[in-house]
Amino acid sequence: MRMFPPILKRLPAVVATLSLSLTLGLSGCATKTPSSETASADGAQTTSQTGVKRVLWLFSPFRIDIQQGNFVSEEMVSQLKEGMTRDQVRFVLGTPLLTDIFHGDRWDYPFRLQKSNGDVITSRVAVFFKDGKMERFEGGNLPSEKDYLARIAGSSTGSK
Repeated sequence: MRMFPPILKRLPAVVATLSLSLTLGLSGCATKTPSSETASADGAQTTSQTGVKRVLWLFSPFRIDIQQGNFVSEEMVSQLKEGMTRDQVRFVLGTPLLTDIFHGDRWDYPFRLQKSNGDVITSRVAVFFKDGKMERFEGGNLPSEKDYLARIAGSSTGSK
């Protein structure tokens, strides 16, 4: 019986490990570091990919656009007035995505859109109530509905 060198016995495992590493390296992962970022402390944030990541994106599997949360535009926020009831706020902004039993007087409207090209758009609006009436809201510098539709369509005609 012929004996194989020890390296040849482990060759399939080495090849599998290298191919898995190469696949993961080219496809990217959920913990990517933002390449270029525009943000405000309390508003919308856009993260874009640089040229190198865009080239490597050609070797990754097909990705779809993923939208999570409630989109809140600057037009919607402009309709909010101090003293509105919870039902009126729900009519203007929609049902809040996050309501916390420990903070019953706060509604959160987080939003995240991850485009197939790697661009990520996020925003957050928080509405605060006192005695059943809207007291204030946080979150500004939100995109208009026209800008949002332009980003979804992939055109760069929307203003910033």
